[in-house]
Amino acid sequence: MAERNVLSIIIPLYNEEDNIEQFVQELNSHIEKYTFEVEVIFVDDGSKDNTVQKLTGKKINSAMPSKIVKLSKNFGSHAALRAGIENTTGNYITFLPADLQDPPELPQLLYDELSKGYDIVWAQRNSTKSGLFERLFSSFYAYLMKKFVNPQFPKKGFDVVMFNKKITKLLNDNVESNSSIFLQVLSLGFKQAFITYDKEERKFGKSKWTISKKIKLFIDSFVAFSYSPIRFVTVMGFIMFFIGIFWTIYIVTREFIYGDLASGWPSLISILMIGFGITNISLGIIAEYLWRTLDASRKRPVFIVDSVIDL
Repeated sequence: MAERNVLSIIIPLYNEEDNIEQFVQELNSHIEKYTFEVEVIFVDDGSKDNTVQKLTGKKINSAMPSKIVKLSKNFGSHAALRAGIENTTGNYITFLPADLQDPPELPQLLYDELSKGYDIVWAQRNSTKSGLFERLFSSFYAYLMKKFVNPQFPKKGFDVVMFNKKITKLLNDNVESNSSIFLQVLSLGFKQAFITYDKEERKFGKSKWTISKKIKLFIDSFVAFSYSPIRFVTVMGFIMFFIGIFWTIYIVTREFIYGDLASGWPSLISILMIGFGITNISLGIIAEYLWRTLDASRKRPVFIVDSVIDL
């Protein structure tokens, strides 16, 4: 008997009451066109609005088998995706944000590519209609990730991926805190492919992707997947050391030859401020690694499931 091709679509939700009805309608309209069976996992990441009520109420007539995994509080989008993965039964998994910026036809396009024998298929952005700041941050982030973390990282970034059971097992066996699930998948290797799509502008509601969350992702991505910050500390230490040696040789030699060096408190203070600034930055980078090591050693849960609601 042929294996059933069941795709689990994980949809993270956080205060999406303005989007959720339209999103489900859009998804319902595409379900009939898919060439595979669908299981939908809504993960409520501690929403404070009526997102869950709208999902469970009579306003939405879901045309697909689905359930809501309700977390005890807001753990962040990557933790929500991990919670969704642990509650899936399909032999393929993909993610689909509920903000309607990523079109519901993406799962079919990803599945068609995955069926060619790949383990992982990424949907990388061809273009995006987000604001200027969003585009600049995404481009800068993608550049640094490609240069210092993983050369396979696409220049314009990605938000959606599809993978098979092999990857699902690895993710469930290695749940990382303070990490990027996308970079974790990208770093696994296996046979990977990319497709491109156009990211749409958000139609309803307000983006929850705040500047503080972007900064945290930026730090998590480097600390969890790259030794570049530590290497930066080492290189800066050597640079400052050699500058200090040459500067000392210079002032001693000049004093012996010309004897014209006067005490200069402003220059001394500048040097001290630069030196202490670099030292504090270095200590901060090292502290980030130490804190994450401590956090991992505690083995605290990355997410806590409050309840699972069958729709």
